[in-house]
Amino acid sequence: MSSTADAAVAPREQEKLPRKLRWYDAFAMSMTMPAALIATLGASIAGLGGWGAAFLWAVSMVIAFAVNWIYIELSTMFPESSGGIAGFAAEAWKTRAPWLAPVAGVGYWLPWGSNLATYGALTGLIIQSQWFPDQTWQLDLGPIHLSFPIVIGLVVIFVLYAINAIGVRVTMTFVYVTAAILMVPLFVFIVLPLFNSGWHPMELSWNLQGWEGVHTALVWLYVMAWTTLGVEVCTTFASEYRDPIKDTARAIRAAALFCLGVFFLVPITLGGFAGEAAIAEDPATFFVAAFAKLVGSEAAANVMVLCLIASLVLVMLTSVADSSRVLFNMGKEGVTVRAVGRLDRRGIPMRALNVMLVLNVVLLVVLQQPLAIIVTGNLGYVLTHVLAVSGFALLRKDRPDAVRPIRLPRFFVPMSVVLAILLAVILVVGATGFSITGYGGILELSIALGILALGVVIWAFVRAADRRRAGAAVPDPEP
Repeated sequence: MSSTADAAVAPREQEKLPRKLRWYDAFAMSMTMPAALIATLGASIAGLGGWGAAFLWAVSMVIAFAVNWIYIELSTMFPESSGGIAGFAAEAWKTRAPWLAPVAGVGYWLPWGSNLATYGALTGLIIQSQWFPDQTWQLDLGPIHLSFPIVIGLVVIFVLYAINAIGVRVTMTFVYVTAAILMVPLFVFIVLPLFNSGWHPMELSWNLQGWEGVHTALVWLYVMAWTTLGVEVCTTFASEYRDPIKDTARAIRAAALFCLGVFFLVPITLGGFAGEAAIAEDPATFFVAAFAKLVGSEAAANVMVLCLIASLVLVMLTSVADSSRVLFNMGKEGVTVRAVGRLDRRGIPMRALNVMLVLNVVLLVVLQQPLAIIVTGNLGYVLTHVLAVSGFALLRKDRPDAVRPIRLPRFFVPMSVVLAILLAVILVVGATGFSITGYGGILELSIALGILALGVVIWAFVRAADRRRAGAAVPDPEP
């Protein structure tokens, strides 16, 4: 873009989020990942065996740990950016392939941004199953479908939208409450089985044999990616930390270490107590019965369901806060429609929040269970990590003298290349491994690629509009 074009958009790029957060605020938001583990653990144990699941969750988290350590340097290079890893990818690739900026932005934003619909629908189904099983009515109004779970999901969406619209401190209050509630099932599932005679870890199996096992492992690493790599959420709030350098580094390190321990231990402790047969029979909610057995009370099932709902609320709260800031940064940087890159007078990205509200309401009442969006999200999300991690090496080469308040040792450069290649292999194998997990298909893959392409088209229109505005700003030469 020309200097005149830069001047034309400069006032919009001065929008800045207020600095009100500390590192432990982001660490609390990173508890989203253990919450997501509870929702996906059963399927992994049923498919891989208890030891296989524990091993792969640990491997996935080790990869995430290394990747997020690299993000520490990148986040301190761009302390004013609220784009997170999508912003890192855009900065690294903009001189080589600028169209990758919208690919990374949309690929990152969509999985986080659609979580209100996904987990709102799940919350409604859980409430219906546990307390209102007789509420089975349905109402079809053309493309709009309403039912008891969908109405509950809509209520959840509007409540969480309102919480985020009030301000970041109110949001953080709810984040702390739900994160504290999440500690209850985590403590029960990690500690209590160790002192229970029903814990039999040696009965867990390993379902990863030979080259077929390697293929299966790569597919499951793709499925696990959002849950483990998601601790990068700490980088999205770099522009809101009181000390963006120290707070970002501390948040990433604390989140990665905590999740590494949780993700390895829970499959062994809870899996060894519940038993693989019971988990395979009901992988989605087996932990409810296991919770009741561990605490010795059937009434504990209600407590467990409330804890589960709180964990889903935590996922949605973090998703709204994270994705609204990414969309705001995309608009501010001209990666998408610039109108969303504005803050209101209180420093809240309301336009980005409004886009998310409309998106999730439409997904919930029209698609209801947006499997295509989930698959799209995972594809774009892993691709964004590939671009961001490889971007570390590119930025070291292209900007050797750039200010790096935290500069990692030189061996991280080749390591970032290896990690980028590994993530690319996981992406290709996992996105096409439909038969192993039933996670999507050709149609969903096509939709995923189509949405990413649409992001590039919107970016091209924005660039063209910027050039026209820049041309109009140039005064006619004097006669």
